[in-house]
Amino acid sequence: MAVATQEKPPIQWWLVLIQGIATLLIGIFLLTDPVLTSRMIVFYIGIYWLVTGVLSLVRIFTDRGNTVWKLISGIIGILAGWFLVSNITDGATLVFGIAAVIILGVQGIIMGIFGLVESFQGAGWGPGIIGVISIIIGLMLLGSPLGYALVLPWVIGIFAIVGGIFTIFFAFRLRSA
Repeated sequence: MAVATQEKPPIQWWLVLIQGIATLLIGIFLLTDPVLTSRMIVFYIGIYWLVTGVLSLVRIFTDRGNTVWKLISGIIGILAGWFLVSNITDGATLVFGIAAVIILGVQGIIMGIFGLVESFQGAGWGPGIIGVISIIIGLMLLGSPLGYALVLPWVIGIFAIVGGIFTIFFAFRLRSA
């Protein structure tokens, strides 16, 4: 006689809960003190890039494949990380925000073009409409990157609060499963 065993969820519920709480807190911090929180985020991104750049260079000696790519990404990671960590001012944070807005604008245009192509290839009106909206948003972002960079912490903060709340609810649903 076989005994039925209950399968555990692949993710521990309390890890999801911690992630939701952390996301919620970051969102609150971004809304209450966007300048300091943005500075901290940029600083930690700089540390991350610095560490991953060093690790990329170390991997050259442990894995001989793609040596040139590891060297280039390691050097760029170290330089970018060092720049962010050593120049953590409001100006550097704003430049980082402007760069993020430009990347989002270009990404929106590219995704919009793919949506339009997909629509013309018979995927229907949905991808075409989303493609046009993506292109418009991308052009808006590229049209005023400074303005959008200044409001970016609040936008991310709102998304983080909403996402954190949903993640917390999901964690408790996972717990009861």
